[in-house]
This record gives sequence, structure tokens and C-alpha cells, in this order.
Amino acid sequence: MKSSNPVFGAHAMERYRQLAGSTSSMPITEQMTINGSINKIFILTIFLIGSAVISWTLYASQPGFAGLLGMGGIIVGFILALIISFKNTTAPILSPIYAICEGLAMGFISAVFETMYPGIAFQASFGTFGVLLTMIFVYKFRIIKVTEKFKTGLLIATGGIALLYLLTFILSFFGIYAPFIYEGGIIGIGFSLLVIGVASLNLLLDFDFIEKGAEYGLPKHMEWYGAFGILVTVVWVYLEILRLLAKLRQNE
Repeated sequence: MKSSNPVFGAHAMERYRQLAGSTSSMPITEQMTINGSINKIFILTIFLIGSAVISWTLYASQPGFAGLLGMGGIIVGFILALIISFKNTTAPILSPIYAICEGLAMGFISAVFETMYPGIAFQASFGTFGVLLTMIFVYKFRIIKVTEKFKTGLLIATGGIALLYLLTFILSFFGIYAPFIYEGGIIGIGFSLLVIGVASLNLLLDFDFIEKGAEYGLPKHMEWYGAFGILVTVVWVYLEILRLLAKLRQNE
């Protein structure tokens, strides 16, 4: 969950402002562009969907093996995300691997939810696509302006959610659970809607990073970095929508 997406947080924003001065004389072919970033997003999406299909298919015949791939994808993906976030020059090499790892994890998680609630994976995918299109529209027409105050507020909200998830994860080892996060009551559904809203708004910061990066003429590898940030946020949105739909199904 990275601006508020840690990939595009305050540190990264300041860093690319500093880079602008050092890359002004760089040849255009070696500079970041919006079209180049879009191409990288498509490439990472293909890797993500491809590996997700593999783990999804394996779950039907070899659920144990699919589970190992899924858990491995989560662990390796988390490590790769940290490396890419703190050393963006690794993005061209590690981002595709990260996309594959996330795909393996998402395919397994989706298959598990699909077993319990048939049709839920398609609904979550459709919902995620709808959120993405909506945020593109909102950003394109500046319905919500990405100001410094907006970035700060979203960073605080995202950080708070991350800390809450971390706290509940730690408490779970002691048999303490937060029902408002995992159960399908009114509070639980409201919490999921709030998190989906925050996650969706993170896309605006991702778009802003790519636009500003192209404007400042950042190095070409930042296209992969920007695409990686988009992927992180989209995966977050998908998982939160999946969680919300599961809560709604619990109440049926």
C-alpha cells in the first residue's frame, strides 16, 4: 500500500524533484514518458494475470501446492516491494518478478474465496476495474485535485490503516481478534468501504507521480517504478473489494 502508497510517499516525491535538475540534459529517449509508463503497466498486468491463472487452475487439482505458491508469492512479493521502494533502479528487473509473485498470491486467494462464495472473484475483478476507470476519470478532469494537503491527509489515512492491520495481525497470535475488520456486521462493512475509498484515492497519487515524473523528465527506469506503484494499489483495491463482498455474502 503505497504518496500514501509508500512507493510515492513524501520521500519519493522530494527525490524526484531533486532528480529533475540532474536529468534536464538527458536525451528524450532516456526520459520517462506517460506512454512508456502505460506500456509498462500493461506488461506487469499480463504477468500478474498470467501467474494468477496458473495458481487459480492449480487450486482445483493441487490445493496444497497452490497454497505454497500463494504463500511464497506473498512473502517474496513483500520483500521485492521493499527493495523496489527503497532502490527504484531495480524496478525494471524486479517489477515483473513482483507482478508474478502477486499473481500467484492473488490467484490462490481468489480461488479460496471462490470456493466459499461462487462468483465472488469475478465480482471483485469487475469492481476493481470500475474503481480504476472512475479514478482515471476523476484525475483526468481534476474532479479531485492532488494538492500537498491531499497527499498528506491520504498518507496519514493509509498509514493508520496499515498500522491497524499490523496491530490486529500481532494480536491474532494471542487469540485477540477485531470483529469490525473481519466480520460482516454494519461496522465491518463500513470499515471495508472506508478502506476501499482510501485505497482508491491512492490511485490519484500514483497517476500524479507518473504525470509529474514525465514532466520533470526522470530517468527511463522510473516508468517501471511508476507502473509498479499502480500495480501495488490495484492489488490492494482488489483484495479489499474481495473482503467486502465476502462480508456481504456472510449476511445473506
